[in-house]
Amino acid sequence: MVKIVFENVPMDKSEDNLINNLKILIVEDDLASETYITIVVKNFSKEILVVRNGVEAVETCHDNPDLDLILMDIKLPKMDGYEATRQIREFNKDVIIIAQTARALTGDREKAIEAGCNDYISKPISKALLIELIKMCFDKSADSGKREYRSDGSLR
Repeated sequence: MVKIVFENVPMDKSEDNLINNLKILIVEDDLASETYITIVVKNFSKEILVVRNGVEAVETCHDNPDLDLILMDIKLPKMDGYEATRQIREFNKDVIIIAQTARALTGDREKAIEAGCNDYISKPISKALLIELIKMCFDKSADSGKREYRSDGSLR
C-alpha cells in the first residue's frame, strides 16, 4: 500500500466544503491511471491510500474505517472490484465507493450499483465529471436516482 498524506496544503477554493479534507482509497492496478486520479483528487484530499488489487482494497478498508471515499477499478488482479465492493459492504455500509473502468459496456453502471457502489465513471476519466460525481455522492440532499447519462458516460 502507498500512503500519501497532505499536511497544511491549502484546499482548492473552487471546490465547496462538501469534498474538502477527504481520506481517499484509490484501488487501481494501472500506474498511469492511478497517477492521473491522484492528481485530480489531491486538491481536496487530506490523505490518499493506493492499493493495486481487490484483496488489498478490502484489507485496507477494514484497517481504515475512517475512509471517506473509494475509487474502485473494476478489472483488478486477485479479486475484481465488484467482489471487493461486496466484501467491503459487509462491514462498511457508509463509505462512498465510485467504480471506474475502461470497459464501459451497457449494464456496467447497474452492475456496479448492484455490487454496492454509489456510482460509476468510465475511463478515460473526465476531471470535471469525477469531481461532479464526488460532490453528488457527498451531497446528502441530492437525489441520486434521477441522474441522466449520455452515451459517453457523462452526466446530462
